Amino acid sequence: MTEKIDIKSLNFDELKALISDMGGRAFRTEQIYKWLHQKAVTSFDEMTNLSKDFREKLNNKCIITCLNPVKILTSKIDGTKKFLFQLKDGNVIESVLMKYHYGNSVCISTQAGCRMGCRFCASTINGLERNLMPSEMLEEVYRIWQLSGEKISHIVLMGSGEPLDNYDNVLRFIDLITDEKGQNIGNRNITLSTCGLVPEMYRLADEQRQITLALSLHAPEDETRKKLMPIANKYSINELLKACRYYFEKTGRRISFEYSLVADINDNLAEAKKLSELLKGMNCHVNLIPVNPVEERSFQRSNQKAVQQFRDFLISRGIQATVRREMGSDIHGACGQLRKSYQETANRNMMDTKEGEI
Repeated sequence: MTEKIDIKSLNFDELKALISDMGGRAFRTEQIYKWLHQKAVTSFDEMTNLSKDFREKLNNKCIITCLNPVKILTSKIDGTKKFLFQLKDGNVIESVLMKYHYGNSVCISTQAGCRMGCRFCASTINGLERNLMPSEMLEEVYRIWQLSGEKISHIVLMGSGEPLDNYDNVLRFIDLITDEKGQNIGNRNITLSTCGLVPEMYRLADEQRQITLALSLHAPEDETRKKLMPIANKYSINELLKACRYYFEKTGRRISFEYSLVADINDNLAEAKKLSELLKGMNCHVNLIPVNPVEERSFQRSNQKAVQQFRDFLISRGIQATVRREMGSDIHGACGQLRKSYQETANRNMMDTKEGEI
């Protein structure tokens, strides 16, 4: 049986070629593209300006990828919403809607799970299940928009997964979400976070897109970074900074450095001094993140005094630094926690069912 075409992952020209092959007239392409990307329909039957016969043809040949919301949590503190979506194959992923004064931002996953192994992250505990398709990443945005009624203006690729480990699908997603025929979200309103896959960072720089690159640095020296991030065993900080400088040269976009503060590991003033020396002269911004405790990890978050002292020291040395505003702390705030909790519950229920059958 021939696998159906993932129509939502097609760009406009590919869709045009498909419609032509199916005997449709050229103007149908724009109609269908709008249904998919402006109105975010979930079935061909909703495309009411197409004939019933042509909708049937589309249904036989193509599939419209949809995500099933299995859990939605709303923070009583700040209104942040966390969504747990189920994919067609049963995998689950997390997405978050955050409201800011400048607009609504969605943090999306790019993979089901992650293989990067960062010690402070719940997303990577059970490894990587698979890459997400462009249509599935689009669906995170579209479903949140539809379910919340909130128009999305900014996107952060910082949920489960390493975006540059799913390079081609992520770049296709960015092409589609920024297409003026679709949601038309500006490149400058998109942030891509990476733990530091150096070859892909250079590749992304050569694309010369205007998205913001955010590097998860988390330490000013290699030995400390290796304790937190296994990727540091492959790429040194010097290699990362060279790639960051290259990205700035190619795009003119300021680099954002994410720095998770872990008590008694990387949050003292000696580390702040090393960091300020490391980043001296760079057009960059440091986003300080008090780490979220994860049950399986021994890391603890820095206290408020240490966080403020670290930030103030960087600023005194001419480094732009802010402490990330904590969003949705009462709804499994750390990335991957909700997904992991859901999976554990599902596994326990499965075991209980099997035991009951014995």
